[in-house]
Amino acid sequence: MKFEDLLSEINGFGRFQKIVLCINFFGRFSLGCHFLLGNFIAVIPSHHCSISSLDADEIFENLTQEERLTVSIPVQDDGTPASCHMFSYPQFHLLSNSSSPSEVALVQCQNGWEYDNSMFISTLATQWDLVCDKRALSRLTTTIFFIGVMFGAAAFGSLSAMFGRKPMLLVSHMLGMGFGLCSTFSSSFVMFAVLRFFTGFTITGSVIISTILNVEWVSIEHRKLVGVIDSLSWTFAFMSFPLIAYFIREWRWLTVAISLPTVTAIITWWWVPESARWLIANGRVDKAHYYLHKCAVMNRKQEVTVSIKPENLAKIIVTDRGNRKYSYLDLVRTPKMRRLTLLTGITWFAVATVAYGISFNISSFGLNMYLTQFVYGAIEIPAKMSNYYLLDKFGRRVTQAGSLLFVGISLMINIFIPKDQWVGRTVVAVLGKGFAVAAFCTIVLYSSELYPTVLRQNGMGYNSFLSRLGACLAPLLDSFWGHFSQTILCSVALIASVVAWQLPETRDRCLPETIEDVEGTRKNLIKDHDKQEDEEKMTTNEPNEDH
Repeated sequence: MKFEDLLSEINGFGRFQKIVLCINFFGRFSLGCHFLLGNFIAVIPSHHCSISSLDADEIFENLTQEERLTVSIPVQDDGTPASCHMFSYPQFHLLSNSSSPSEVALVQCQNGWEYDNSMFISTLATQWDLVCDKRALSRLTTTIFFIGVMFGAAAFGSLSAMFGRKPMLLVSHMLGMGFGLCSTFSSSFVMFAVLRFFTGFTITGSVIISTILNVEWVSIEHRKLVGVIDSLSWTFAFMSFPLIAYFIREWRWLTVAISLPTVTAIITWWWVPESARWLIANGRVDKAHYYLHKCAVMNRKQEVTVSIKPENLAKIIVTDRGNRKYSYLDLVRTPKMRRLTLLTGITWFAVATVAYGISFNISSFGLNMYLTQFVYGAIEIPAKMSNYYLLDKFGRRVTQAGSLLFVGISLMINIFIPKDQWVGRTVVAVLGKGFAVAAFCTIVLYSSELYPTVLRQNGMGYNSFLSRLGACLAPLLDSFWGHFSQTILCSVALIASVVAWQLPETRDRCLPETIEDVEGTRKNLIKDHDKQEDEEKMTTNEPNEDH
């Protein structure tokens, strides 16, 4: 009997699985919000040099605020006050003559800056004056966060494979919330950047672990539905966050507001089961039997577990692993695993690079940033809902390769559309974003079905690492390559489409349990195992000649 057969007998998508799916859905809410946090707390509002010191000397005693700015700060080409320079001394003649002589000496801001607080009460830039020469530091926090996410994915992938899914999920929830809340007490930018790194490092475990748990507990025919629902948790966070940010305009309280919901995830963690597949693969059959019995009772199939004994579960996964602990090196030890690791790694890196690259370069809808972010999240709903039909109709491989192909075509079309035709460019960019979302939704489910149970968490950790590497590099494309960024993204998408086509189809197939399943050598192991059992039975049944 295979594990899928046992799971089907106790109902592979009953009340038990739905509760687990619901808990994990809301448990990763904070992660999605933290991914977008930098878009709001790293904003640099309009600013100009502070002239408060001149007020102290009563130089401007009879001048209005507008007149004070006129004589103190030069005007830029767009008519706004300069952000980083001021006159070396007040130019009172400008009150009668609006033209500013070119020979007037300018100096950098001497006493800090004054900020426009009409949209934000405070941001990182206003907190630590991250403007002018320090302007890049404000956005750097987003890159630092994603670097933390990148290394955290690799770490939690390995740790959850060694110590189990459930305990590491709790560690991720508690540390992620802890570092997120601690970052609000930062007294310097360096302190905040360090805590932001550890927030990303620890909180990422919640998504890669919960995704695996969802897939490992459902039957074959429901995996695609679970994959789509799983991805909609990101959409829920992406649509909810701008609403939260709209009412909380102070960066410290906004960080607190998106970190505290993890308390709910910690409380509901007690109802999250360990993966029975992982328990069986690691020889803990008694614990696996406990969770399978619990699942059967909740799904009203308790009669099935009467005939299932803990010792029989060990036969579901035939492996010679003993007490061996698997590591990332096992991803490349055997030929087919090595090929699988290479292909999925390239696909994950490309999907993330293209998806985030489009998000960072997509044209504005002419709306304010809160509504724009909400629309970006809403766009994902039709893309992911249609993905459910595509996965069922065409399978994983065609959907993955096809979505990447259409992303590349969309980017290619946008290269040749003139920039002044912003409506056409926006429509094509939105379509490209929809295909990129479909590609992301597919690769998460696809990869979890490709890797064997003993290496599934390591594989997802490795792939997530490369995905976050792509997320870190995506915003740099526009900065360093400018107009060529769209060409680069187009090329990456088209190459990834060809790579994804080389992956095997997994629709309606059992999840692989061991490396032998992937390599195609498990049948021999099963035959040897059955042969050994038959020999033992024959030996036991031989008549005793002395009797």
